[in-house]
Amino acid sequence: QVQLVESGGGLVQPGGSLRLSCAASGSVFSLYAFSWYRQAPGKQRDMVASISSGGGSTNYADAVQGRFTISRDNAKNTVYLQMNSLKPEDTGVYYCKGLRRGSEYWGQGTQVTVSA
Repeated sequence: QVQLVESGGGLVQPGGSLRLSCAASGSVFSLYAFSWYRQAPGKQRDMVASISSGGGSTNYADAVQGRFTISRDNAKNTVYLQMNSLKPEDTGVYYCKGLRRGSEYWGQGTQVTVSA
């Protein structure tokens, strides 16, 4: 199974940018599809972006389309989420999820706060 560690969160002003990273270990990285989820206080965890195992297919939630970009570097065993034009409603804990053969693996999350 794969172990996931997120990093890159922090406090940013509206309109700013952050890049989140999800470092994977313990399994064959290239076999996994990955997604980023976020959870705002008091709300459910929602999918933000996903990328296929080969990296050729990506999907985004409507709320982040055109502002966020998910990518992966199989040589570095890392998945990224580039977040631009951040809004206060992007605030939340961002989680990385790995998926293979119906099994899901989650990281511990990284906090993103968008505030003036």
